[in-house]
Amino acid sequence: MTIKKLMLSGLAAAILSAGAASAEEVKIGIAAEPYPPFSELDSSGNWSGWEIDIINAVCDAAELDCVITPVAWDGIIPSLTGQQIDAIMNSMSITEERLQTIDFSDAYYNTPAVVVADKSMDIEATPESLAGKILGIQASTIHQAYAQEYFPDTELRVYQTQDEANQDLFAGRIDATQADSIAMAEFVNSDAGACCEIKGAVADDPAILGRGVGAGVRKGDDELREALNRGIAAILEDGTHEEITAKYFDASIY
Repeated sequence: MTIKKLMLSGLAAAILSAGAASAEEVKIGIAAEPYPPFSELDSSGNWSGWEIDIINAVCDAAELDCVITPVAWDGIIPSLTGQQIDAIMNSMSITEERLQTIDFSDAYYNTPAVVVADKSMDIEATPESLAGKILGIQASTIHQAYAQEYFPDTELRVYQTQDEANQDLFAGRIDATQADSIAMAEFVNSDAGACCEIKGAVADDPAILGRGVGAGVRKGDDELREALNRGIAAILEDGTHEEITAKYFDASIY
C-alpha cells in the first residue's frame, strides 16, 4: 500500500472513530434559562447546581458518556422528539399529558408546588384566597396547567422563565407566583426575594402535578431509560443522592 493510501486509510479510520465516539454520547437536555439551585451558569460558562450534580452522578453510575446540552425550556420536548437531545433532566414532572408524547425514567426527586407572595399580603394557596389576584406562572409548566385548572377567578400572567415572574413579584407587578417549593425557598432566602414568603402548598393533584421528577426519553428508547433507572437506583442505594442533596438543602427531596 502506498504512503498516500495509508494516509487516506488512517484519516478514514479517524473519522469513523470520531463518529463512533460521538454516537456514544448521551445529550442530556436542560433549560438554557438558569433555575437555581437546580442549575445555573457560572462566570466561566460552566453549569452547576443540584440537578447538574445528580445528572453527573446518575451518568457515572450508569456508565453513560453524558453531555449537558442547554435548550429553550418551551422547546425542550420537541428537541427530544426531534433527536437534538437524548434525554431531559431538568425538573420535569412525570405527568399523564407528557407520557402521551415521551417516556420517563423512575423519579429522582419529588417536592410540592407552593404559592409565594409578599410578606404583608394575606394570601393562602387556595382558589378562594387567590380570586381576584394576579398570579405569575412559568409557561409550559405543570404550574401553568394547575393554575388554569384550579384558579379560574385568578388573573394569570405567564412568563418564559420563573426568574422573570420572581422579578415582577419583587417589583409588585403581580400578587403571587406558584412554583416548586425548593426553587421558591431559594428565592425567598435571597436578597431578591427578601420581600416575600411561602404562603403554603397547593392541594395536590398527581394528574397535573405529576408523580415526581424523572428523566424524559423518547418513546421506545427503553435501553436508555433502563440505563438511567439503573443509575438513579444506584445513587439512591449507595447514599450519593443524599450526599449531593445535603450540599444544597436542609431536608430530603426524594
